[in-house]
Order: sequence, then structure tokens, then C-alpha cells
Amino acid sequence: MIPLSVLDLSPVTTGTSGAQALRNSLDLARLADRLGFARYWVAEHHNMPSIASSAPDIMIGQIAAATTRVRVGAGGVMLPNHAPLVVAERFKVLEGLFPGRIDLGLGRAPGTDPVTSYALRRRQDDPNADDFLERFQELMLFEQGGFPEGHPFRKVQAMPADVPLPPIYLLGSSDYSAQLAAHVGAGFSFAHHFSDFDPVMPMMAYRTQFKPSPARPKPHAILGAHVVAADTDAQAERLASTVDLNFARRRQGHYLPLPSPEEAEAYSYSPQDRALIARNRMRLIVGSKETVMARLEPLIRDTQADELMITTMIYDHDARRHSYELMAEAFGLSPTS
Repeated sequence: MIPLSVLDLSPVTTGTSGAQALRNSLDLARLADRLGFARYWVAEHHNMPSIASSAPDIMIGQIAAATTRVRVGAGGVMLPNHAPLVVAERFKVLEGLFPGRIDLGLGRAPGTDPVTSYALRRRQDDPNADDFLERFQELMLFEQGGFPEGHPFRKVQAMPADVPLPPIYLLGSSDYSAQLAAHVGAGFSFAHHFSDFDPVMPMMAYRTQFKPSPARPKPHAILGAHVVAADTDAQAERLASTVDLNFARRRQGHYLPLPSPEEAEAYSYSPQDRALIARNRMRLIVGSKETVMARLEPLIRDTQADELMITTMIYDHDARRHSYELMAEAFGLSPTS
């Protein structure tokens, strides 16, 4: 099987605080390290009551210090929110502290609503501009020392200067980032867990259009998927009811901590809610280990993914741990004692 990795958003529930959610991420990261997962990436989201992961660079340092072999990275840093020099220096520091274990995933979206995006960027340029490409090019110029003579940044170095940036992945939910990643010779991660796009087209576009670069001679495409696994299909369905209610609420503009299965079972769903949930279930993968693999295997085959990265946003932390344990078994990972 292909390598298996984790995308963690540090879920906040109606029964846990944000601080506990962050501690749960450290606990899950140690488990993933022992189970043999390839990577552990943390997300960047802001002003979302169900997600505590707002500062990926801080969490990456904490997780890398608490683990020994898993690669740790950002899935990703939302580049519109940050000055490229700041991103370069923070990830050079991480790479210097944990050489060969850090990844830098970059996203185009702000990871939040427009007002919060403005608050994040209000002392930078126009917060309404789509300047991802310019920021990405600036990041690369800092890394390569490529600013021309006379440019004000010509003598600016991202410190520590003798530490390279970690491997770069562009994140996307459509074909734009796939084509850009292919053009610059970066890694690519497709967010099937929330994208309305068929993952096959962007994943294949990345592979067929890939241009080798000094940092990456061959393409590497990661497929992101939302998986809820349990010992039985019925148990998994109950756990996934949290996802269903959270999705229906968000589509109505209600952003709340993740509800428990009991809250989800007691909720009065409208026909519109049920239609939204049914739509989301097309990309949510739920069931026993065998049921989940029956859906994942053709998806991996059709997209020719080099790696699968799974996220599990459910209420109970122990059930979340067990879901990852089941997936580690299904993929034949090699755990350590």
C-alpha cells in the first residue's frame, strides 16, 4: 500500500476546551508516530469554534519535539495571511531544529471568513486581492537569493541562512494549485475531504504536467480524505453523525463546536439538511476497516495517489485514536513498541 498520513485540525467539541483539543493533537501525534504514519500535518484556520489549529508553526514544533520518526508539517500555512519572509524564517528555524522531518504546505485560501481575513492582513496589502502567486514567488526568491540588483530585498536573508526551506507542497481543492505545483516542481496535496471537484482530474493534471525541479525531480501527489472508521459499520455511522450535524450547521452559517452523537441523534433535521448531508457523504468515507478500504482502494487507484492523508473530525478522542489505529492496520503500517 501507499504511505498513510494524518491531517489534524485539533477539533474542539461541546465537551472539550480549545486547550484540551491542542493536547489531544499531541497525544494523537505520538500515537501516529508509534503506528508508523508517514506524516502528521496540522491545519491553519481562524475564528472557527470547532477548530483550535490556528498557529501551525507553533504546533509543528511541539509535535516534532514529542515524536521521533514521523514527518511533521503544515497542511497548510495560508500564505495570504503571512509575509513570505516570516514564513521562510519560521520554517527554516523548524528545519534547523528538526532536520529532515519538516514539511511546508502552502494554501491559497485565508482559512477563515472575509472579516477575519481582513483582521489578519489589515497592515499588509489589499486583503481582497488574490496575491498568492506573488507571495509564493517572493518566498522562493528569499530562498534562492534571486532578487535582482537594486531590489530593496536584495540584501535581505531569511535566517538562519545556512538552513534550507523544508520540502514545499501546494495545497488545493481544484485544478489551479495542481497546475501551479506541477509548473514549479513542488509537491501537491488535493483536499478531497472538502472539495466538490472530482479528485481524478487535478491529481492527473499535476502528474502529467509536472516539471522536475532541483528540490523535487519527481511528482508527489497526496490525496486528502475524511475517514471515520470503527469496529463495525453501525459504530462508525454513529460517530459520523457528528460530522453530519456539523456540516449541516456550517452550510446554514452556524459555526459551533463539534456536537456529540447524542446531540446529533436528537437534532431535528430539515429536508434541506438531509440533502446537504447526503451530498457531503459522497466524499465522507465511513465504516468498518473493510468498508472503508472498499471505498479507498478504487479512489487511490483512479487518482494514482502517491500517498493518502486522512483527517477524522469526530467528537470522542478515544474513538478518533481508534479510527487511526484501524487505518494503520488496514494499510499494514509497521508500529514501534
